[in-house]
Formats: sequence, structure tokens, C-alpha cells
Amino acid sequence: MKPFRTVVVLLLLLLAGVLAAQWMAGTDRDLGEVFIRFGGYDVHTNVPRALLSLLLIGAVAWLLWRLLTLPFRAWGRHRRKQARARLIDGLEALHAGHWQKAEKLLERASADDEVGTIACTAAVRAARARGDESAIQHHLAALRARSAQAHAITAAQIALDAGRPQEALVLLDATEVQPLPPRGLSLRAEALAGAARAGEAYGLLGALKQQQALAPAVFDALELRLAAQSLHEAADPNVLAERWETLTKPLRLQPPVVAAYAERAAALRWEDAATRSIEQALEARWDEGLVALYGRLPVGKLDSRRASAQHWLHAHPASPALLVTLGRLARQQGQWTAAQEFLHRAIAQGAGAEAWEELATGFNEAGDTASAQQCHANAVKVARGDVPAKLPVRDMRQEIHDAAVVEERDAHGLPRLKD
Repeated sequence: MKPFRTVVVLLLLLLAGVLAAQWMAGTDRDLGEVFIRFGGYDVHTNVPRALLSLLLIGAVAWLLWRLLTLPFRAWGRHRRKQARARLIDGLEALHAGHWQKAEKLLERASADDEVGTIACTAAVRAARARGDESAIQHHLAALRARSAQAHAITAAQIALDAGRPQEALVLLDATEVQPLPPRGLSLRAEALAGAARAGEAYGLLGALKQQQALAPAVFDALELRLAAQSLHEAADPNVLAERWETLTKPLRLQPPVVAAYAERAAALRWEDAATRSIEQALEARWDEGLVALYGRLPVGKLDSRRASAQHWLHAHPASPALLVTLGRLARQQGQWTAAQEFLHRAIAQGAGAEAWEELATGFNEAGDTASAQQCHANAVKVARGDVPAKLPVRDMRQEIHDAAVVEERDAHGLPRLKD
């Protein structure tokens, strides 16, 4: 259709030229004169005819050139069509798991300039699926020659999968690949996190959210993970406080983030911050993992921590983690009898090996080696999913008391409604 349209246009131009020549021939206007002498020949005409002749000569020359180059252009279109067909077939084979077939088709398609980049990228995937390292490097070299950015993203993903975040960072921080596309930013955040630089990775979340580089659920999970890791990596209390304050309020109530902050604050001997963060989070939303951590924190403040735990017990009397925490705090205060009561109640309410280990520690401190050994054995059984043996020190009345559940009440003393 396109050549036919070209011929029609040329014919119309020729017709217009003939009509213009006839019009000029029938007038007595002074249209200027043009004299040309070449090779012993003289040509005499006016200016419009000379211009029209030049246009006609140019049109004929262009038409001849198009006709002469037609086979070459047809061959080029054929090669591009073949390359696209190979790319499509290669991608279909890659999706179906025919790795070797896909790699061959994609490698042949990569010779085309238009589809070469995506073909090389897909060929790398096929070679990785086959586990052929030499083929991977071969396709990566071809990809680098076509697109530095595509090469950096693909090679960075391979480095991250192999556990080499520093190598991925070198690739993604290269000048020739800037600015990074959304996928490059996502990979850089993962590389920074893998290189123990989660604080810097957390700073990329704004750009990732703006560019919608990740699905909302994936972004939320990444934000939670980076926030917790950045708190764990804080080198001193000032950095820890700064990173904590930059987090959003909902994020500062997430159990993994609160746990990371409390553990790091306790390690830095910032005891008030460690306990206060857990207390505030538990007041906003109850979490068994946080209340268990509250008892395990390597900090002092035994009296205030136990008072807080006793306060929570009114609202959560059947919480295994809270009962274990109370038992641990009571033991550390030297109140072994009270600690036993809490720990036996915790076991009756479903506490696992941690409660038995705490009982074993208490019996060891009390000099009751036989009971301590029995508790250690029960901890191992519970960890394996077996039924623990009963302790001879507990009678039937005490076991019934341990299993009894006090009605849960809210902060106003009203019974809690069960879901």
C-alpha cells in the first residue's frame, strides 16, 4: 500500500508540473532567463521551468533510488520480522520451561537492534535456569554492549541471589546506569540491606512508593523489614533515637519494629527506652511475642516491669507469654514460689519449651537437680511435639488450679467479648 501511495503522489506532482509549464508557456510575463552550457550544449529556459525541471529530476532520482534499494529494505523488514518471531517463540519456550530451546531462539533474536536488549535479558534467564555459568557471562557481555542499565539490573539480581550485595551495589551505583529505573531502585534497596546499610535502604522507600515500584503488600513488608533492620544496626543511642523518630507512628507500634528497637536499646544500656517502647506498644495492641520479650530483656527495673506485667494480667489472665514473663521476673526477684505458680499456669495455658526451661533454671537455682532435669527433658519433648511428663511436685488440686482461666476483663473492669 505504501509504494502505491508514493507512485500516486509522484504522478500528481508530475501532472501539476505539466499544467504549470503549459500555463507559463501561454503568457508574456517576464519570468527570467536561465542559460546553461555544458559539454558543448546550450540550454535556454526561464526560471520557473528550470526550477520545475530540477524538481522533476530530483523526483525521478528519488524514485530510482527507492526502486534500487527496495530489495535491501525488503530483506531488512524480513530480518526484523524473523527476529520478532524468534523473540516471541523464545519467550514462550522460556515460560514453558524449555530452557535450551529458549536460549537458542533468544540468542538468535538478539542480533536485531530493536529486540536485542530484551532478547539478551531473557537469554540470561534461560541460561541461569540451566545453571550454565559460562553461558550466563556470555549473554551478560552481549547485554552490556547493548544497554548498560539493563546489564546492571540483570547482573545485580544475579549477585543478590548469590549473596553478594556489595557486588550488586557496585553495578547499580555506576555512573552510566543513572538514574535508576524503579526496578533498579528496588534492587539497590535490597543490596543496601544485604550490606548491613538498612538505614540508607530505608531512605529509598519514598522514591519506591512514588514510582509504585512494588505492590502495596510487598512495599509494606519491605518497609517493616528495613525499619527493624535499621534499628538493629544503630551504632549508638543517638543514631537509634534518630531512626526511631523518623518512623511513622503506626510503624512504631508494629511488633517486629518495637522488638528491634527494644533489643538494641537494651544492648546500648538504654533501659528506659527499651521497656517504655514495649509498654506503649502493648497498651495499643496486645502481642504475645512482645510480652515475652519484655521478660527476656537484659535490663534491670524488675519491680516496675513486674508491676506492669501484673497490671496486664487483669486483662489477659490466660496469656501464656505473660505468665512466663511474670514467672521469670518473680524468679529474678528471688520469689521462687510465686514464680513456680506463674510458670505452671503458663504451661497449663499452652506455653511451650520456654516455660519448661525457665522452670529448670529455677529448680537448679533452688538446688532441686532432679526436678530441673525433668523440666529440661520436658522442654525437649515439647520442642519435638511430644507430650511432657507430669512433675511429681504438683498434685491434682494444683493442676486444676493451673488450668483454670480467669475471665478476661478490659481496662474498665468489664468482661471481654470473645470473637
